[in-house]
Amino acid sequence: MVENDILEVAGRRFSSRLIIGSGKYKDFKQTAEVLEASGAEIITVAVRRVNILDRTQENLLDYLDLSRVTVLPNTAACYTAEEAIRTSRLAREAGISDLVKLEVIGCKKTLFPDNHALLEATEVLAKEGFVVMPYTNDDPVVCRQLEEAGAACVMPLGAPIGSGLGIRNPYNIRIILEQATLPIIVDAGVGTASDASIAMELGCDAVLMNTAIAEAEDPIGMARAMKLAVESGRLAYLAGRMPRRLYATASSPLEGLVE
Repeated sequence: MVENDILEVAGRRFSSRLIIGSGKYKDFKQTAEVLEASGAEIITVAVRRVNILDRTQENLLDYLDLSRVTVLPNTAACYTAEEAIRTSRLAREAGISDLVKLEVIGCKKTLFPDNHALLEATEVLAKEGFVVMPYTNDDPVVCRQLEEAGAACVMPLGAPIGSGLGIRNPYNIRIILEQATLPIIVDAGVGTASDASIAMELGCDAVLMNTAIAEAEDPIGMARAMKLAVESGRLAYLAGRMPRRLYATASSPLEGLVE
């Protein structure tokens, strides 16, 4: 089932449901090695932090196979709708992409989003033809509003950015999935492979992560683990888990017992 299972975002099709970030690695070479090990086809890049615009300096794009990998600019470190909109336009004008992972941060300590500003920026950028992929809280109401504002998918957090706490509120994620007509991608909070599997088993369409791989003792090994975790979680979701029961049931049939 996994081999023929395609992630589609605004008409773009991907065979991998793992998206990775490009921050916190020791150098661009390691970033490329992690990308290869993960099997991811999308890598998100903070336009204000990682060089993808100045080709006269060492540039991450020089380490990527752009025929295979989609670069997803993001607006990390933007604290107003205006900053996020300007950063998105800059990336598109530089010929990077019309896709944007939209972040508008509302709190420097928690890195929780400013959802009012996020909705404003989503609406503006969607009208300008961007494929908007907004990072938001695990709030079903806000996720629905982002969809109505023109988002191409919605990316609720599993836990605070870089926390590694895993999926803290699976019940909200389930509500978001139940009402969604767009892809739902868990973004932020994954700490290890089991967290990624849980997100996929809930029915999420993909998982985005950075710190969980970059801060692992062996980033390459963790990238491989995350690849397998996303695939196994998706396969388990498609296969359909057994029902939960309060009491035990015998594994073998009760009929025809030897007396």
